[in-house]
Amino acid sequence: MRPSRGHRHRLLLYTYSLNRWWRGVLATGIILLVLALGLGLLPGLLPQDTFLQVEDQSLWVTGVIGVLVIFAAIFLAAIRKSAYVQPYADHLRLVTPFLRLNISYRRIRQASSTEMAHLFPSVKGWQRKLLGPIAGKMAVVLDLDGYPISRSALRLFLSPFFFPDRTDRLALLVPDWMEFSTEIESFRSSWKEAMRQPLDASKPLYEQTRYV
Repeated sequence: MRPSRGHRHRLLLYTYSLNRWWRGVLATGIILLVLALGLGLLPGLLPQDTFLQVEDQSLWVTGVIGVLVIFAAIFLAAIRKSAYVQPYADHLRLVTPFLRLNISYRRIRQASSTEMAHLFPSVKGWQRKLLGPIAGKMAVVLDLDGYPISRSALRLFLSPFFFPDRTDRLALLVPDWMEFSTEIESFRSSWKEAMRQPLDASKPLYEQTRYV
């Protein structure tokens, strides 16, 4: 009997993006905290020297902001591997810490594989630098009959590298693209076969439910 769900395939692009962010955020928080501690403690440790005088309130504010930024960096580091895609019997589920999206197989026209560099041949500037380390990796690209939610809403939660062009396509970069591609095609084929089978009047209705 076929399982009702497949494996979770981690979204490498999400991990890669947060890997770049959390280190920079952590460094910023540490700098702010050290700056506040330094300006607050040095005058007392070295009273014979003259230091820039800063109000205690400003030092406290800078220190608190530094601590909050450090906690934000720890949070980003903790969630960087939590985004994944997972095939189900009638849909593909895409999950990030801030988004949970079900893509019906009815929307998926085709699933193909392409190198990231071929998907984004004309990126420039900072985007080219971001693409560099993953340019040679293979992504599974879904050609869709429309997104489940608006493209503008999706872009609030997903990197621009999830969107190869202005058409309704979605690029999914996972650790093992061949395993993911095989698995999603297997689930889609089973779903299509179930859609073609006529309802059996001898079975209870709940056993004849079709996924849409």
